Amino acid sequence: MKIALVHDHLVQDGGAERVLAALQNLYPQAPTFVLFHDEERANPVFLKKDIRTSWLQKIPGAVEHYQWFLPLMPHAVENLDLSGYDIVISSSSGFAKGVITPEHALHLCYCHTPTRYLWSDTHSYLSDLRRGPVVKAVVRSLLPRLRLWDKAAADRVDGFIANSNAVAKRIKKYYRRDSEVIYPPVELEKFSVSNKPGTYYLIGGRATHYKRFDIAVDAFSRLGLPLKVFGAGPALDNLRGRAKPCVEFVGAVSDKEKSKLYRDCIAFINPQEEDFGITAVEAMASGRPVIAFAAGGALETVIPGVTGELIDEQNWETLGDRLLDFKPQNFDPLMIRRHAENFSTEKFQKNISELVEREYARFSTT
Repeated sequence: MKIALVHDHLVQDGGAERVLAALQNLYPQAPTFVLFHDEERANPVFLKKDIRTSWLQKIPGAVEHYQWFLPLMPHAVENLDLSGYDIVISSSSGFAKGVITPEHALHLCYCHTPTRYLWSDTHSYLSDLRRGPVVKAVVRSLLPRLRLWDKAAADRVDGFIANSNAVAKRIKKYYRRDSEVIYPPVELEKFSVSNKPGTYYLIGGRATHYKRFDIAVDAFSRLGLPLKVFGAGPALDNLRGRAKPCVEFVGAVSDKEKSKLYRDCIAFINPQEEDFGITAVEAMASGRPVIAFAAGGALETVIPGVTGELIDEQNWETLGDRLLDFKPQNFDPLMIRRHAENFSTEKFQKNISELVEREYARFSTT
């Protein structure tokens, strides 16, 4: 039984890439097919894996400016040769689910979300696009055709796996497909609980506009409370410009540095709507409560009064009010850690393995 993995692209290091790494460890003999592989920006762990890229990789400048090749990505992913495999597992929030698989092969898609800029976030994507009106008009003209392709690509998948109930609802709405929820893996062994009280609040991850780090920066700047921000991204310059001295930007950090940041913080701030929200669970794995916007994956990971608190509106005033009333001493770090253990890598791999075996047995007999 030959297995292949397919991932959208390896051009950054985020939650989807951690899912891919866990799948690679579960199926070490399986090659991984991607559109692009940027060896400098992707996690170095993938340098030791069997990564097979599309023909787009060979175009000069394509890896560095992969967004410009959006119209060619459907064609490129359909040309990935999966003819020799019995099971294909795609990890996708974009094009990977559109691979063409042989008649005898089972295709399961671990869906991080239906493609955001085509469905749920089209308008915010276009408004945040930092290009001139001509480029925006071209992108807008491409979206209807890409939307049709994306729906056709979803129809090729034999079974969907959603990374949260929130994503399962989106899969049902946009693709009209049912899915089974398996939460993504969190590497709990990298995080530990401290008995010392925290000395600052923390926020971090990839600094993009939809992450809404600006809400936290504004709230802490106005209240004068200490906040540390880790990570890099296109929104960072704007965030630095609006921050007061009580907000410290520590940049991109190693896993060891990130673990220490979690361990020594008062609480982790999650003002965005996440599909799942791995950073929030990482904070909980360190015994720290999470203050999160009440939407998306946070509704499945944050238990109010036990592992953190929820806010109902995405603005600095609501977050500020919650911070003024927040009492970290009311939270038990060990209880928070035990809750985080529900999202371990071992549990993820066990659930995936059982689902793949079950679905392949069913597929083979129909």
